[in-house]
Amino acid sequence: MLIFYSIYLEFVRKSVAHLPGVSEKLCFETPAFYAGDKLFARFKEDGETLVIYTEEREKWMEADPETFFITDHYKNYKYMLIALGSVEQPVLKDLLTAAWKKRATKRLLKEFEIL
Repeated sequence: MLIFYSIYLEFVRKSVAHLPGVSEKLCFETPAFYAGDKLFARFKEDGETLVIYTEEREKWMEADPETFFITDHYKNYKYMLIALGSVEQPVLKDLLTAAWKKRATKRLLKEFEIL
């Protein structure tokens, strides 16, 4: 598990590195990514699942319920879980960027448009 965890973590880090205002901190003792001070993605304790902000989780869960899902804990939140072992890398990168955009401030969004 530790090998996969570090591979997934490196991929997520590289996928969000170009986004303005991204910081990495611990959240529930796992790596988490913030747009300014707003959480947009974090690793679950198993190291193989990512929690990500989305306003379209039903679409994703309907398309691939093995990869995109929630637990009872997330029912009332705009987050879904992603099984990192089965998600395609381009899809994950797009989802991370979309999550960042939804959580970023107007100033950060303007910085992103300039890039």
